[in-house]
Amino acid sequence: MRQPDVEFLKAFSDALNRHDIDAVMAMMTDDCVFHAVAGPELVGKSFVGQAEVRQGLENAWKTAPDACWVDGEHFVIGDRGFSETTYKGTTTDGVRSEARMIDAFTFRDGKIAVKNAFRKNRPPVAGGDR
Repeated sequence: MRQPDVEFLKAFSDALNRHDIDAVMAMMTDDCVFHAVAGPELVGKSFVGQAEVRQGLENAWKTAPDACWVDGEHFVIGDRGFSETTYKGTTTDGVRSEARMIDAFTFRDGKIAVKNAFRKNRPPVAGGDR
């Protein structure tokens, strides 16, 4: 199986921006793990397995329907990679966030086994372009 490369991470980012959950999940292992930027655990909130990761991402998109990750820079080093992007999103109650972030990835069998998200803790922004 081919190891993920920068083009793979660009395609993953594109799928996230389209909110194409089927494309996103097809790029992740069956036992994938997603550590969200916030939550009660040391690593945020962890979603484990295809069903939980799917639900976690879909819920995030429902909370911020315009969520997108722009200005991406993608890197792969062996079985690890990361994408540095600017997260932009407005929650359904009107709170706008824009902050730099990194997704750290662990790859296995040509897919993403772990997606670990880190985002700057920045106050909400007023207005702003999407």
